[in-house]
Amino acid sequence: MRPVLTTRLPRAKAAVAAVAAALLCLGLGTPAARAEAPGPPRLNDGFGLSQTGAATGTATNFVVTVHTPEVSGEHRIRILLPSDYAADPTKRYPVLYFLHGASDNPGNPNLAYPALAAAKSMITVIPDGGRRGWYANWLDQSTAAGVQNWENFHIKQVIPFIDANLRTVAAKKGRAVAGLSMGGFGSLHYAQTYPGLFSQVASLSGAADLSANHMVMRGAVVATLTNIGAALCGSSGPDCSLDFGPAVSSDAVFGSPYPIFNVDRRWNEVDPSAHMDRLAGMGVSLYTGDGNGNPAEPEFWVKSATEHARDGLDRLGQPSHYVDYGNGSGWGENCNGGHNYGCWAQDLVDFVPRLEAAFASAA
Repeated sequence: MRPVLTTRLPRAKAAVAAVAAALLCLGLGTPAARAEAPGPPRLNDGFGLSQTGAATGTATNFVVTVHTPEVSGEHRIRILLPSDYAADPTKRYPVLYFLHGASDNPGNPNLAYPALAAAKSMITVIPDGGRRGWYANWLDQSTAAGVQNWENFHIKQVIPFIDANLRTVAAKKGRAVAGLSMGGFGSLHYAQTYPGLFSQVASLSGAADLSANHMVMRGAVVATLTNIGAALCGSSGPDCSLDFGPAVSSDAVFGSPYPIFNVDRRWNEVDPSAHMDRLAGMGVSLYTGDGNGNPAEPEFWVKSATEHARDGLDRLGQPSHYVDYGNGSGWGENCNGGHNYGCWAQDLVDFVPRLEAAFASAA
């Protein structure tokens, strides 16, 4: 048998050498020749935003960190690009500005909800809104939280920064704003204050009623400002969802919340449910559950706030896409009707395709 082995070994070595030579010719045989995965596109500073280091993430899901004189501290902006963004350098895309809820930040990869990441024909931008920034320029700029001009940051800086750096449809027809919880208030507030900027708006379990008729919602805002939940965090650390940062006055954002002698007028001025007429001509989507009828569940109170916003549209004869998924039965696999990720993920499964269709029809 030895002569057979002697014959086979040289042939095997020759075959291995041939394969290696072929791989080298294809450029696959050396580390230097391997193609690296493309990274995030380069974005230039501007509009008062200065980036602090390179973007992190992939070519289609990445985070930039910026400084701005409008808001104290560092702030992250998550950007989701459609998969074909790099393929056609002449193609432009509409943009959804998606506003997160209290105690979250765009550095959290979970904010890239599956339906947002799967969008095929639009860009999604998730800007930092602070743990309790409430998408507003605070009335009191001298609190322990420092400068808090969130509205200026988003409207005057983030939007033009995105339009200057990415291939956007930089017009009302190519811009939408949506948000969940605190961000649901923010989306309605921005659409009502800047109707020339947005063609579509959506509130997912949003704080849609800040009037004296819904003092529970006002109380929820005040609770984030005074940070009463921090005591429940124990040893959870700074990432505890109930810790909203240094305690500030209940008057810090919109002035006094108490409905006495009109001292709460600023709350009424920003109450979305009282100004639904300002959304005339926009596509409006409202989503809510019912918290299973449990007053201890935030969504129980969100339902009535959202109903008040819907009622305002109905009185005006303005159409809307209103979804009350109740206890979550039949609304995706992970929705229980509460104020949580599982329900919002399914809201976006419903909203994103309709938004992309609306953008396409307006092109």
